[in-house]
Amino acid sequence: METMKTLTTRSLGNSNVQVVPLMLGGNVFGWTTDEATSFRLLDAFVDRGFNFIDTADVYSKWVPGHQGGESETILGRWFARSGKRKDVVLATKVGMDLGEGKKGLGKRYILEAAEASLKRLQTDHIDLYQSHKDDESTPLEETLEAYRQLIEQGKVRLIGASNYTGERLRLAIDVARRQGLPTYQTLQPEYNLYARQAYETDLAPVAARYGLGVVPYFSLAAGFLTGKYQTKQDAEGAKRGAMVGRYFDDRGMRILKALAEVERETGAKQASIALAWLLAQPTVTAPIASATSLEQMESLFAAVDLKLDDAQVAKLTEASAY
Repeated sequence: METMKTLTTRSLGNSNVQVVPLMLGGNVFGWTTDEATSFRLLDAFVDRGFNFIDTADVYSKWVPGHQGGESETILGRWFARSGKRKDVVLATKVGMDLGEGKKGLGKRYILEAAEASLKRLQTDHIDLYQSHKDDESTPLEETLEAYRQLIEQGKVRLIGASNYTGERLRLAIDVARRQGLPTYQTLQPEYNLYARQAYETDLAPVAARYGLGVVPYFSLAAGFLTGKYQTKQDAEGAKRGAMVGRYFDDRGMRILKALAEVERETGAKQASIALAWLLAQPTVTAPIASATSLEQMESLFAAVDLKLDDAQVAKLTEASAY
């Protein structure tokens, strides 16, 4: 029997929670992967020693006939069937519009939404509960007070922020410190080889200053950085075709060219290379990536072991310069 090697872990922000530096995106569960396929992907992920899984209450409300909660529900059924909840650092999110007034970061709503997520997930606690988007209509201290209550009840371990500006994130952390409230330990921003400027100029300095764990979403730019699409026409008809198509400008083509060159040098797949570039960035803890097949999952696994040399990192950084 082959002995599974021990994977390197990183701390989640300033906490003692350890995660393998790759986060499995659960947005596809119940959307582009059915329940049986989702179960196979989840089993493969955890059985290989990975432990960090991301979802949200709003996944996948955008699908006709869905109401939100589909991804959490599938995860909950998998936990019940597999008994692997103890092996997972589970992250979910609150705040996006679920309809019927269910949105935002008010205290009453967060407490209600957390209970609904816990029920769907069939668990008694959420390891990382994240504000899915900023809610400037709610005082920061009200949001953090809701999280304080959930943490004291043992229903949440850590909290994180997504889709905040650098200034609002800094304000939230300063409010938490002044008032003795829980502080955000993680940041979930859009960040990849193509989408760099907003994160690097506005958010990265805040993440570095406060020691936040950064878990970027759209790490593969909706599949653009995987090498699957070489022209805009290739993307037409794909589920995310319109989204992918916007990357095919001069800069996007330079990025694809650099990825192809590093692929020839390393023998690694372009998806692995794009994730490895993120992992080489000083503020990144674990990029988020989704998979719809076991073959795609192997590319994600390979990224954690892939160490790009300085010249390869520089080539990709220069090609994607903004």
